[in-house]
Amino acid sequence: MRTLVACLLACLASVTVLAKEAAPSALPDPLSLEQALALRRDLDPDLVRARAGLQAAEGEALSARALDGLQLNLDARLWAIRPAHRASDREHNDSRARLRARKRLYDFGYSEALRDAARKGREAGILGVREARQQQVLRIMRAFFDVILADLRFARDNEAMSVAFVSLDRARDRNRLGKLSDVDLLRIRNDYEKTRRRQVASAQAQRLARSRLAIAMGRPGELASELERPEIRVDGTPPVADFEAFWSRVQQQNPRLRRLAGALEAARARLAAARASESAVISAEVQASVYNRNTGATHPLGAGLVLEMPLYSGGRRQAAMADARARLEQARADLLEARQTLRQQALELWLTRARLRTDLEAVRVEGDYRELYLDRSRALYELEVKTDLGDAMVRTSQVRLEHARLLFDWAMNEARIKALTGTLLEDE
Repeated sequence: MRTLVACLLACLASVTVLAKEAAPSALPDPLSLEQALALRRDLDPDLVRARAGLQAAEGEALSARALDGLQLNLDARLWAIRPAHRASDREHNDSRARLRARKRLYDFGYSEALRDAARKGREAGILGVREARQQQVLRIMRAFFDVILADLRFARDNEAMSVAFVSLDRARDRNRLGKLSDVDLLRIRNDYEKTRRRQVASAQAQRLARSRLAIAMGRPGELASELERPEIRVDGTPPVADFEAFWSRVQQQNPRLRRLAGALEAARARLAAARASESAVISAEVQASVYNRNTGATHPLGAGLVLEMPLYSGGRRQAAMADARARLEQARADLLEARQTLRQQALELWLTRARLRTDLEAVRVEGDYRELYLDRSRALYELEVKTDLGDAMVRTSQVRLEHARLLFDWAMNEARIKALTGTLLEDE
């Protein structure tokens, strides 16, 4: 009995160490899934990259709008000359200042194509941020569930080690009395060491799971001590009665497909802009000038239309078009690949719902059986009848672990279905 108590105290000490390591966290205790999602920080690398892409798209949109905006320039010079011998004004100071305003009026579709490309790129950037936020939520959910599963595995392995320790202690007593051979004693000790290794690994997995949750939340080092197990209800009604109808909904609402479709449209607009990049440009210009030396060629005010017609650029237009075509084909390939990948994912998630419902019902029945079996083993133990109480406790813990795993898989499956249709964050 003393050895059993010592074993239990050792196991309790490992749990206490884990709790102390998590103590510096400022997170709520216990931490619920809703709190974990609400307290997440925008330090997810994919989210940061998505927002950087959106900022780049917004910068492109500003540049496209500025192309045909009003341009106001001031140029001045300090200039000394030697006047021509026939000049009437013998002033040597020929300095001047000029204020010039110009606005592009028409460029045969070039600026319009750039604005269209920028608008499509910005819309794609917004969808990219939404997709990244959804993926962050999924990672937090998965990490949160993994922490609970790690705790359940530790509880199972902890019970198994306690049972194995008691078996080893009894085997040692029987070996000293000559009722058990050395070979059988080593076999029992070997089984105990294997169980102990699993228990130590489970204790370490608890810390690792909490670290992954902290990183997923954007709070590295803030380890949650206790987690509140969420209530998960299994809905037997599929989101859409037919898979093809579900897939049609995914194609219309999925953020990744919409983002890539927008990127494809932006690539088409950039190709159109490249085609029109050497078109003529008509601008309106107004200028006011101040001269230190007045001649017949100087004038204080001027206004007019300016026509700029590129004649030869050394092949820059062809190079821009080739690059735009390559980017267009890349965008088309990305969209095709994403559509194929997401269709397979949608089908897997759709079929997983039915499998998980079946698995959950089977585990529920097994759980009822294990609970009754454990009650019987406990009653026989109290009557001092030989029983397998320890083994029954371990098997019951295993069934509880399996039931929790299936429930969490169901919750993750439902969340991924919502993410596919872009509705995971609709409540925010």
